[in-house]
Amino acid sequence: MTEDETVGWHHRLSGHRFEQTLGDSEGQGSLAAAVREHLRQLCLHEFPCGTGSWNKSRFLPQTSRAWRELIPRQEKALSPGEETVEDLLGLVRSAHSPWALVEGSSAEDLFLKELAIQNPLMLKDSFFYTYFRSLRVVDKDVSLVDKELLKFVKLEELVLSANQIKEIDTTNLPPTLKVLELYGNKITSMECLCHHPPPRLQHLGLGHNNLLGHLESLHVTSDHWPNLVSLDLSFNNLMDLHSMVAGLQTLQHLRLLLLQGNPLALVPHYRGFTIDSLARLCVLDDITVASSEKHLFRGLSHSEDLLAPEAQILVTVGNLRGVLDSSVLDPEPGPQGPFITYNYYVTYDFVEDEEGEGSQYSGVLAEVGAWGSSLGEDILEEIIEDIEESSESGLASLSELGEMEESIVSGASEPLPQSIGSAEELAKLRPLLDPRLCPSPGTVLFSTVPKPWSDVIPCNYELQHTLKDLVPLKAFLLSGTTVTVVEEKILSWPVEQPPSSDSPLAAKKGKGEKDKKEKEKDKKDKKGKDKELPKEMHQDPPILRVLGSSPVVLEALLAGESFVSTVCNFGVIRTLEADRLTLNRDAKKNKKGKKDVKSLVSVFESDYQPEPLTVEIQIQLIQWRSTEEALRGLVI
Repeated sequence: MTEDETVGWHHRLSGHRFEQTLGDSEGQGSLAAAVREHLRQLCLHEFPCGTGSWNKSRFLPQTSRAWRELIPRQEKALSPGEETVEDLLGLVRSAHSPWALVEGSSAEDLFLKELAIQNPLMLKDSFFYTYFRSLRVVDKDVSLVDKELLKFVKLEELVLSANQIKEIDTTNLPPTLKVLELYGNKITSMECLCHHPPPRLQHLGLGHNNLLGHLESLHVTSDHWPNLVSLDLSFNNLMDLHSMVAGLQTLQHLRLLLLQGNPLALVPHYRGFTIDSLARLCVLDDITVASSEKHLFRGLSHSEDLLAPEAQILVTVGNLRGVLDSSVLDPEPGPQGPFITYNYYVTYDFVEDEEGEGSQYSGVLAEVGAWGSSLGEDILEEIIEDIEESSESGLASLSELGEMEESIVSGASEPLPQSIGSAEELAKLRPLLDPRLCPSPGTVLFSTVPKPWSDVIPCNYELQHTLKDLVPLKAFLLSGTTVTVVEEKILSWPVEQPPSSDSPLAAKKGKGEKDKKEKEKDKKDKKGKDKELPKEMHQDPPILRVLGSSPVVLEALLAGESFVSTVCNFGVIRTLEADRLTLNRDAKKNKKGKKDVKSLVSVFESDYQPEPLTVEIQIQLIQWRSTEEALRGLVI
């Protein structure tokens, strides 16, 4: 082995000593193992870094030189196969080089690569442990913070986000730490951080963990964090705002606070109460606390006993457009019916409060499942019982039952089988509702008032939901709601009333019929109609058809937005044929001549662009903007 190869091998072993030291007590998922793997991927001891044939003349052993070597002379050219320092640095700095750092590498990574080219002999254990002031190990499946971390004697910033950490032994954290970030881990309580916390810590980031429970407020006091300036507890499951703020009031140096994304941030008085309670706070949820805002919320913290821990969300449904007018596709009803009416409405699901919110709004809830699941089954059971009772005499017929079943499910024209041989086959006739018309578990279905067709159907719907169970509400906002447009088709039939000969009014039958005819004639004259619907009608269960269904994302309400406003677009469902028939019908109502109708239809067809089915919806998280507004809300 030549002299320069011996030197290069020696320095490779020396450089790997730090990585091996970190791995002495490593286990799978340990922080030491993650750091060692990161340094290995930097390839600090391989070309163009480290020492080798590409730079051997610069790192030969230093020997005593003769006085003749001190005589100035022209610089010798590099040996064949060697590279200049500038060329080697260019290989790690150029984005197009195969030795360039991967995208997202830190400034420390680039510095180490350049140092491994300029002076690789410095990469020893003592250098690494004293060099690192910031250590970032992100998304490396770290679950254990081991005692090897204590060897970093000058470490001030430790970022361990997006790992698998559930607990941390704080005795393994260097006392020099000023910044500790643990975002996106699996920590369920801050208790593990409070045994021996770093005394100089100024920023603690615990966002997007699983912090839950009323006792967490006991772990955010100055007894554990005397120098804390910035605290991020966003997107956890903290519920009790008042107790949390009571703990934060002891942090005299706290200036920046993030609590958004927690259930406690959904209450109307969240921002005002927090600002008024923490007078030294400068930034809350990434929004600067202005002096004018402090003035608006002055005194709100003194009304703590009156502020209920409940959220208020206002849902507004605006205009419904682009609905197909299905009535023009139906044939004219005969004397015996059926007389068909159509109505349209919008449904959305919302989280069910633990105290039974649905009971408060029974008149507003969408009873879309009632006909198919309760009323429809009752009717069917009665019919089936009658059929079973009469089946022995051979007079039973299930044609009407089949038609009813089909109408409830989908309105299809094909009849069901005319005969049924067993109870199992009867059970198969139970209606199956579209799953989009059924609320998901834990939610309640709400709907606008059904209204007849028009080009623009104004829903004019507004409802405020008040919920006390905030944790399910947060989960619901993360998943979002579903908005559905429903067409309700109802078939009505005249009720036949056979005359009774025993009635005391039979003697006056002639006179009664004469009076009835005169009244009917007066009605026809007044209304200008040739036909009049019978007074008593029997209605079939409604046929419900989903015209469109779309999810609405509500996560922005957790991220600090006050409302989500959108127009749900379900695509075009109108057809040229149906719109032409609608135009003809409306023109006849307006008493336009045939020529006018033809010209309107011609213009309509030449420039036909159907409007998509859309509905306007807004969901607002109520947040009080001043103490006056809060107190006014309490009085109401």
